[in-house]
Amino acid sequence: MPECAPYRRFEVLLPLYFNDGSELPQEAFAETLAELRERFGDLSIETQATRGLSEYGEKSYKDHLIRVYVDVPDEPQHRQFFVDWKVRLKERFQQIDIWLTTYAIEVL
Repeated sequence: MPECAPYRRFEVLLPLYFNDGSELPQEAFAETLAELRERFGDLSIETQATRGLSEYGEKSYKDHLIRVYVDVPDEPQHRQFFVDWKVRLKERFQQIDIWLTTYAIEVL
């Protein structure tokens, strides 16, 4: 049986609302998902909202987020894509930060 190449999961939590509480336009999500699909072909979305509380300085924020993730071969160019992409997401969603995590996975 051939060995599986190492894979890595990249997960991003996307906000459903701007920091002022107004709803984000659907175009922001459509553009974001299209970028991932164009780059990697496959992606997964969990539409059940995750709620979070965060603090930046003296301000507190309540978050409603969805989780989007892709599983890709563990290669440097994929990591660099997500590092660069996070900067664009912060601008697109007008956020102080976007939570983007990564970890090794084993695909059986």
